[in-house]
Amino acid sequence: MTEVTLRQLRYFAVLGEELNYRRAAQRLFITQPALSTAIKQLEQAFGVVLLNRNTREVALTDLGAAWLPQVQQALSGVDAVVENLVTLSGTRQGRLRFGYLIGTGADLLFRIVRHFETAYPDVSVEPIEYDFADPTAGLADGSTEVALIRPPVDLPEHRMLILDSESWVACLPRDHRLAGRREVEIAELLDDPIVCAPLTAGPWRDYWMAMDVRGNRPPTIAAVAATYEAETTAIARGLGISFTTASVSRFYDRPGIAYVPIVDRPLSHVALAWHPGTLSPQADALVKHVQQQWSFGDGEDVAVPATQY
Repeated sequence: MTEVTLRQLRYFAVLGEELNYRRAAQRLFITQPALSTAIKQLEQAFGVVLLNRNTREVALTDLGAAWLPQVQQALSGVDAVVENLVTLSGTRQGRLRFGYLIGTGADLLFRIVRHFETAYPDVSVEPIEYDFADPTAGLADGSTEVALIRPPVDLPEHRMLILDSESWVACLPRDHRLAGRREVEIAELLDDPIVCAPLTAGPWRDYWMAMDVRGNRPPTIAAVAATYEAETTAIARGLGISFTTASVSRFYDRPGIAYVPIVDRPLSHVALAWHPGTLSPQADALVKHVQQQWSFGDGEDVAVPATQY
């Protein structure tokens, strides 16, 4: 029986997905000539043609198109077997993708990473920052395994551990009628144009527009911002206001804006979130490390659904 290598299968699968030698080679971290040679060897070994090539495009043949999903399924099985070996062995060596929402729990992030890497020196933590376009910080699409988020988020299968809580503040242009106040109530600001997150933020966007108390007063969108830098710039220009948290007033203070505490809003939470069914050994170790070793002021001691807040 003619032999085929796992490497050849991976090369064919990636090229079949990309249908572009340059992009496929980049994904595989090899050169285009090396990829071309491997595919030709695979075809010659079986006397088949899997892809049609010319100077402009690459296309799967009928045989290649029929075989590609079978190869993808086989590779998924191999990857699962390898993951099972890691799980069964109990090893926690490797890399952990740790997402965090921009401006969320910056001090907590560094404390967690520093203490975890001290306890587990064989695990390399890779913090990945996400802007307001994805308040799940990579959890929704699986780009990250564990993340620091600020609920509410649309992750019904995930669990979270509340680590910190803080009050709402209004971010106002310096010349706003309420900028000199010591505190405000939310109803005093509902008619102001608001700078808000992108639509992709879903319930998180609604939460930070205070949709729960607007009733028949729909918001007037002044601008859309995916970062605090863009948000505060728009407000300094006098385009509108925003609602944010007390920590943001410390980290993102700038000329042209004023922060005023809002006295009648529930606290906003910072949480560690994860999917309990897909944790790698490294991610599981981090979650347990935080649960067992840390004490965070008002933090809860139990994991709750990520949609609860």
